[in-house]
Amino acid sequence: MGTWALTRRGRRTARQASDSSAMEAAARWGFVARGVLYLLIGVLALRIALGDGGQEADRGGALAEVAAQPLGQYLLWALGIALAGMALWRLSEACFGAAGADGHKPRKRLFSLARFVFYAFVSYSVLSFAAGASGSGSGSSDDQSEDVTARAMELPGGQWLVGIGGLAIAVTGLWIAGRAALRKYHKHLKAPALRGRTGKAVDITGVAGGIARGAVFAVLGGFAVKAAVDYQPDEAKGIDDTLRSFADTPAGPWLLALIAVGLAAFGLFSFAMARWRKI
Repeated sequence: MGTWALTRRGRRTARQASDSSAMEAAARWGFVARGVLYLLIGVLALRIALGDGGQEADRGGALAEVAAQPLGQYLLWALGIALAGMALWRLSEACFGAAGADGHKPRKRLFSLARFVFYAFVSYSVLSFAAGASGSGSGSSDDQSEDVTARAMELPGGQWLVGIGGLAIAVTGLWIAGRAALRKYHKHLKAPALRGRTGKAVDITGVAGGIARGAVFAVLGGFAVKAAVDYQPDEAKGIDDTLRSFADTPAGPWLLALIAVGLAAFGLFSFAMARWRKI
């Protein structure tokens, strides 16, 4: 059998796998895992707003919370594997197109590729933490951001790279918040999720959660831009410091509490996506 025939058969097999029930299950469990992480980050951020700032409100803090529970080690492995399933699903979308009439457009497939990279990294960090490499999954997001920013600034044109990267993150945050406010997620949901009390609950968690998540990304990107402009890597912040910065505004801890509730709502919205998302 020739190389062309083997390639064609391999592509056909991959496409069949992307349309399989196993891939659908992987995507849905990935949404569940994402929901768990955001729910925990929201709870940790709310604790900070209420005066208990001991645990960091980021992925590392969430993983530490999971690890402290009975059977926590097994739960960590389950989260990491589920997120790997999410990454594979996004990769299949990048290769063969997503659900929906416009799922095959190059822009959609490029977004799916970016999401694959993101979830692959998150899955790797969670699995590394589960395997005992705590520095990979549970390290402070603030320290990691400063370290990455400092290394990037050492590269030729590094200041511009950091600034452009921060601007891209900030714009992404605004895009996420805007799409949530406009309820753009409706087109990805099955009809039963949009009716009656279920629809109201989905909209409350989807809008509030998306706006809160977008706000965090927008501010996170803003700090990166400031670090680039001032040429000060330590001004770049991770999720934890970004969340704490909301408490430094005139609104004080109340704004942080509002953002925390929004992030927890996004976790609940992710559970709804696991149930009713078109895969």
